[in-house]
Amino acid sequence: MSRGAHAVTATPGWRERLGALGQGLRERLGRAPGVDRLPIRDWVSVGSGKPTAVSGFDQPLAWVVAGLLALGLVMVYSASVALHDNPKFASYAPTYFLARQALFIGIGFVAALVTLSIPIAVWEKWAPWLFAVSLALLIVVLVPFIGKGVNGARRWIPLGFMSFQPSELAKLAMAMYAASYMVRKMDVKERFFKAVWPMAVALGVVGMLLLAEPDMGAFMVIAAIALAILFLGGVNGRMFVLSVMVLVGAFVLMIAFSEFRRQRIFAYLDPWNPDYAQGKAYQLTHSLIAFGRGEWFGQGLGQSIEKLSYLPEAHTDFLLAVIGEELGFVAVLGVIVAFFWLTRRIFHIGRQAIALDRVFAGLMTQGIGVWFGGQSFINMGVNLGLLPTKGLTLPLLSYGGSGILMNLVALAIVLRVDQENRQLMRGGRA
Repeated sequence: MSRGAHAVTATPGWRERLGALGQGLRERLGRAPGVDRLPIRDWVSVGSGKPTAVSGFDQPLAWVVAGLLALGLVMVYSASVALHDNPKFASYAPTYFLARQALFIGIGFVAALVTLSIPIAVWEKWAPWLFAVSLALLIVVLVPFIGKGVNGARRWIPLGFMSFQPSELAKLAMAMYAASYMVRKMDVKERFFKAVWPMAVALGVVGMLLLAEPDMGAFMVIAAIALAILFLGGVNGRMFVLSVMVLVGAFVLMIAFSEFRRQRIFAYLDPWNPDYAQGKAYQLTHSLIAFGRGEWFGQGLGQSIEKLSYLPEAHTDFLLAVIGEELGFVAVLGVIVAFFWLTRRIFHIGRQAIALDRVFAGLMTQGIGVWFGGQSFINMGVNLGLLPTKGLTLPLLSYGGSGILMNLVALAIVLRVDQENRQLMRGGRA
């Protein structure tokens, strides 16, 4: 073997289930198809934190993220430029939300650079503690005079220059904690009470805190992250199906026993009904009008009518509708394709990490992929009338400090995983 490299023989167990992935990776790396080994050096430490050349980054992923951030900045300005005509925002300058969004992106960029320098081994070590911190913040936000209430929901902690939303941190914390949990429970993953039950309790605590805000949308995303990591981690199929059925049943019961949520479902099913069009379906109907006006190529940048106080939350939850009205179906399709590609790329990096025996990094990365893919799917579905209205922003695009900050931190972690994957595949040479 050249240059003193040592091959690591595949270990038995769960890894055999990933044989196809390992085989594809070996072929890409030039290994003979019949050789069941990966070119990893024993002495390489991916937790060393040594800097890597720029070529070590997944540059296409970084450019797609930069493009979505740029589009979001432009569209947040377009969607909010006329908000000062609304008495609620009369004291705001036309560029208020543009300047704030640019500030959030700047803060997120700095945080992402710091995050990129932290080895994944550190995140694995501190994953349970980060999850505990997120739980503590979810409790703190419910305390009167600390949590900030908006439109009947107490979801934000004022920090002066921005308001922080603990549920955004909880999404990342859940991805890390669930991945760490599955690595620790790998030997007992076929046993319900030792593998699934403790995770179900943790998810239940998060759910109760989020529903107390209330923030059912964030709970749905976090539940999807947790269940996906359990499934990808190899939990028994019957136990997984049972867990999904219990969770779906819980959501159904929450809707059935909540008049507010029931009305939202009825409004979603018949949005043009006069009883709902000026009430629970008001946002949905004006979102659909915006898409209808946009047609193929849109009315032109800045030419939206629905953003002129007709469509509530145009710069946050319903930014895609403004994109549709001003830039048309072509732009909306471009956004959908970009998020599909981004999610697929994140999953590819996660699968590659697992094939390199980096289970925590792989499962955590795939959990982040579920977060971005699931939340963007729900937001787009709500905007297009395919799903009932939920208060979830579109990642990287919608206005919001906490969302932008945690999105960029999560993507920096994905880039770090990819960077360490490349270090390993190059034999540790940067």
